[in-house]
Amino acid sequence: MAVAAPLNVDLHCHSSFSDGVLAPEALAQRACKQGVQVWSLTDHDELGGLGPAAKAAADHGLLFIPGVEISVSWARQTVHIVGLNIDPENAGLVNALNELRGWRESRARDMGDKLATLGFDGCYEGALTYADNPQLLSRTHFARYMVSRGWFKTMQEVFDRYLGDGKPGNVPTRWASLEDAVGWIQAAGGMAVIAHPGRYKFDDTQFDALYGVFRDAGGQGIEVVTGSHRPDQYATYAQIAKHYGFKASRGSDFHSPDESPVDLGALPPLPQGLKPVWADWV
Repeated sequence: MAVAAPLNVDLHCHSSFSDGVLAPEALAQRACKQGVQVWSLTDHDELGGLGPAAKAAADHGLLFIPGVEISVSWARQTVHIVGLNIDPENAGLVNALNELRGWRESRARDMGDKLATLGFDGCYEGALTYADNPQLLSRTHFARYMVSRGWFKTMQEVFDRYLGDGKPGNVPTRWASLEDAVGWIQAAGGMAVIAHPGRYKFDDTQFDALYGVFRDAGGQGIEVVTGSHRPDQYATYAQIAKHYGFKASRGSDFHSPDESPVDLGALPPLPQGLKPVWADWV
């Protein structure tokens, strides 16, 4: 008897409502073309793209899972928490994200000033040309502008030298607490998932504490297969999911056809023996 192929699920990507380059409608079309069957839009601290994304997903026959990616501060680093299957109309979540976007705008202005002192003039104004919403101006928009000026060859080079955590052009900011972000997601009926854990620069003791605090706050999942992980990390985070009792998620973290290392829906399936975060939704 033939074994059914696993669902092609992509639960992490970004539109032009945050730091992606494609509109939600274009993302839905691309996801469909790439064979995605279950899709989520998870813009940074922003819910505005979910309405058009849901309509476009329905038009293309995709099962749509409303999502968001919330920036939190934990152990002096920025950690991203994805909220899946949320209610986009939940007042508590809407109000909390409005406040976070105000912090983003202030940080972006400070970052432009800091880059100017380092010899990169006009970065705030230049970054704005890549953003639909000034309140969602991010390091990604700055990096796109700095590459366009010919100052750097790739966006990764910008982050490695100037915009990454602890680098001279970055401006630390006060994001949400981990517990608050998980609480907002839960209150909106959603599931909290740690995004791309392989990107964070924690030691084993800190990671153990992060997973424990997250789980105690009500967090339920981690991304195992993601465009931000190397293939050799899939097995590592599969074991972590099993050890801590987390459900496993899969998402490309797609931002742009020209920038993202993995296209929508192009990742391998989850490793065997894991409970997918989408198990109760499909």
